[in-house]
Amino acid sequence: MILTQYIFVGLLLLGAIGFALAPLAVVLLVAPVKRSKSKSDTYECGVLTTGETWIRFRIQYYIYALMFVVFDIETVFLYPWAVAYGGLGTFALIEMVVFLALLSVGLAYAWAKGVLRWV
Repeated sequence: MILTQYIFVGLLLLGAIGFALAPLAVVLLVAPVKRSKSKSDTYECGVLTTGETWIRFRIQYYIYALMFVVFDIETVFLYPWAVAYGGLGTFALIEMVVFLALLSVGLAYAWAKGVLRWV
């Protein structure tokens, strides 16, 4: 009985791989291949680039994105805790308050440093 479940999972895995590879195979067979200098440019729009193609972005944009990821992961940790809150008890509540306090201190620090100011 367990073997049939493994066969079913294996067939699903093969189906998923097939669905992923089928469009690639169709593109290789059907799509025209025209290589040219304009196709290999940095931005394939037909307009020549002026100046440097590699420009520097302000580090603030990356820090802003990192802050978003940190608080997005906070939501991932909060949701299962909120769902199971009834059976967890007081200790879990204290742990979550400490977790949120640490994140609040980090947010206040970032705010004070000016990381969240979009310039």
